[in-house]
Amino acid sequence: MEPRITISWLALIAIHVTPAAVLFAPSLVEQLYGVSPNAAAGVLIVHRGSMFLAIVAVAALAIIRPDSRRAASLVVAISMLGYLIVYARAGFPAGALRTEALVDAVGVIPLAFATWHGWRGSRM
Repeated sequence: MEPRITISWLALIAIHVTPAAVLFAPSLVEQLYGVSPNAAAGVLIVHRGSMFLAIVAVAALAIIRPDSRRAASLVVAISMLGYLIVYARAGFPAGALRTEALVDAVGVIPLAFATWHGWRGSRM
């Protein structure tokens, strides 16, 4: 496999590992988002960690299974672009949400590269 494709998927994994970690370490919710992990919003954020773990898993699968790249790129794109749209609709709030938006915005670059390679056919 072309190293640039692997690097793109690894970058996408790196973006999603920290928010996925809250599933295993709920105390991170307070550190990252300033919300108690036992509050209603905290519980939702911890559950959100499981969704990010799923994104990490499909991105890892895309590294070893080229036939999964189209589906993986869709899942990651829905998550990242969806967040950016929701963030913009909320009026670009400051704080941890802005940091996440900036990381996702930068992550669009490896996402675009991985998506283009996943959808352009089997020429790699």
